[in-house]
Amino acid sequence: MELSKGEKKIAREIIEIGLQKEFAKALLDLDAIMNDWKSEQLGNQDAWHRLYKKIITFDKYIARRYDGMTGSNYLLVIIGQLRDGLILESDLENLSEEVRQVLKQFIE
Repeated sequence: MELSKGEKKIAREIIEIGLQKEFAKALLDLDAIMNDWKSEQLGNQDAWHRLYKKIITFDKYIARRYDGMTGSNYLLVIIGQLRDGLILESDLENLSEEVRQVLKQFIE
């Protein structure tokens, strides 16, 4: 399905909501590692390796999902975000009914 110019703008805004939630989740995961280090449950080296691994893994994940994203991929990204619980159906309310129905079919 081809999105109109206006729907592409709305789709980018929706995708940004999910992307910001992805960053927030990753930062909370990193914070948990830092808290374990601060409470001396993790040594310096172990904490460093866990932080590094988490950042590298997250960076690869974000790159796969969002890098090089074009208008033809917007719906696929939104479907992925819906499945991952990053966005809700209520976030889609500004899209046309036709687009919402297409997305709903993919989710079900």
